[in-house]
Amino acid sequence: MHAALTSGFLLGLSLIVAIGAQNAFILRQGLRREHVFPLVLTCALSDAILIALGVAGFATVLTSIIWLEPVMRYGGAAFLFAYSLRSLWSAWKGGNALSPDSTARPSRTAALTTCLALTWLNPHVYLDTVVLLGSISTRHAGHETAFALGAMTASFLFFFSLGYGARLLAPLFARPIAWRLLDLVIGIVMATIGFSLIR
Repeated sequence: MHAALTSGFLLGLSLIVAIGAQNAFILRQGLRREHVFPLVLTCALSDAILIALGVAGFATVLTSIIWLEPVMRYGGAAFLFAYSLRSLWSAWKGGNALSPDSTARPSRTAALTTCLALTWLNPHVYLDTVVLLGSISTRHAGHETAFALGAMTASFLFFFSLGYGARLLAPLFARPIAWRLLDLVIGIVMATIGFSLIR
């Protein structure tokens, strides 16, 4: 049981640490200190749900629904391209809107909607959590629940560390040029992931 828990934790952490659309969004919100708790909780709970589905055997069901994969892939790519353009426009425009103390704060609903879209419209999330973690959990026969709990713990630890740890970088991002560079990187990351989906 302990081995399954540790394996789930380490594998879950290794899959989630890589920079992606969801992580870039949480990093930016953490730097701006905007709606951090509901956003990181949403990401962690979403991961927990997907991990539970994967371990419960939903991966086999998902592969049998042929039309679902292309719909998710192209829908996710379209959303990522739109978000990429928004970030690139912010990087080009610059100005006070990129200040962490800006009064132009998105509503909690708008931030959560973006967060949910970046999570649930991204096929990579399903591949990592439902398919990969779900299939590997079968190697721990009788201890699949411990494996899933380990992976879920890694997700909660990562997202809360990213969201609340981002403020340690606040002095660096006190300069508008740093915000412009961050938006540029986020825009490039989103576009790259979008192109990888349609390829």
